[in-house]
Amino acid sequence: MKKCEYENIKLDNQICFSLYAASREIIKLYKPILDKFNLTYTQYIAMLVLWEDEKSTVKEIGKRLHLDSGTLTPLLKKIESMGLLTRHRDVNDDRVVIVELTEKGRALKDDITEVPHEIMCKVNMSLENAIALKKHLDELLKILE
Repeated sequence: MKKCEYENIKLDNQICFSLYAASREIIKLYKPILDKFNLTYTQYIAMLVLWEDEKSTVKEIGKRLHLDSGTLTPLLKKIESMGLLTRHRDVNDDRVVIVELTEKGRALKDDITEVPHEIMCKVNMSLENAIALKKHLDELLKILE
């Protein structure tokens, strides 16, 4: 009976491992594509938030990306040094840091629009399956929040 009890701790039975491994493999697919734009995956997803909103607070970006300020601040500093965004304190509340795209950051948006399509081609998954997977992952994320 003991052998049956150990089924639940087999690596192949772990949802967490499947998510972890799939995430790493997906990010690896992004690397050569994003290298053309001199962006890491984490920089890319931060830029995605800014391309949607044009202007946001560090706190809001962190919330959207599920990143704490200790991870996000150096990331944003690096992107700022690349000339893609600016950061400044809110004049009404100096605890709030506002992040805005620069013209260079806005221009990059037009150049990078093919990235999701390139990834989908590399993954070779039907659009229906990709949409269903995203829906399930979003539901899981909502539960975990």
